[in-house]
Amino acid sequence: MSSKNNRGGVVYSTNPNFNPEHEEESQETLVPNEQQLKLHRETKGRGGKAVVIVRGFIGNEDDLIELGKKLKGHCGTGGSVKDGEIIIQGDQREKVSQFLISKGFKVKNIGG
Repeated sequence: MSSKNNRGGVVYSTNPNFNPEHEEESQETLVPNEQQLKLHRETKGRGGKAVVIVRGFIGNEDDLIELGKKLKGHCGTGGSVKDGEIIIQGDQREKVSQFLISKGFKVKNIGG
């Protein structure tokens, strides 16, 4: 392995305010009524099975995971949270939309 690729996790920056200890500060979560979430229905790459994908959440990962758990429980189905999106199994846009609106989020249904 060349020395170029083996720097032992050292990060270099020209930013005088750079602090590697706080490199991955979590983003503060906006209150629900300030968030516009978008619901997408997708089947591509899922063996023809539909899922609802919730996109547009602004906040930290823990709050997104918590919202995902509540949505899965409300819909009585499985799902996951990854890459800043909540994925709910089945075409449950109506249930997801009603739940999010009841929590104060603005919801936009983007076809599919």
